[in-house]
Amino acid sequence: VQLQASGGGLVQAGGSLRLSCAASGSTLSSYTMAWFRQPPGKEREFVSVIRSSGGSTYYRDSVKGRFTISRDNAKNTVYLQMNSLKPEDTAVYYCAAGRPIMSAMSSDSMYYYWGQGTLVTVSS
Repeated sequence: VQLQASGGGLVQAGGSLRLSCAASGSTLSSYTMAWFRQPPGKEREFVSVIRSSGGSTYYRDSVKGRFTISRDNAKNTVYLQMNSLKPEDTAVYYCAAGRPIMSAMSSDSMYYYWGQGTLVTVSS
């Protein structure tokens, strides 16, 4: 599976961006999909996850109510809608595909395939 993340850019605080993660080489429908991010000078961290059916989603506390993950299995694409962006959301965002157990969905070691990352910069 090859994942291609896109949609990053420079935005002012309070603005919005929508990230996309398009897959090729295989269908995404059987995979749990996640977004992680790596802020400058920090380790990669979990952002959000959506199960293969699309019925269950989870978020890190700091983005709850602002970010929404969704998937369109027919288009083989996963999205991350980011609203009310804050400077602390600045990071390289990565999409990932895997089949993690429920208790480990936020662990990056559980994901097999990764996109190349897209940079999101939020100015104050």
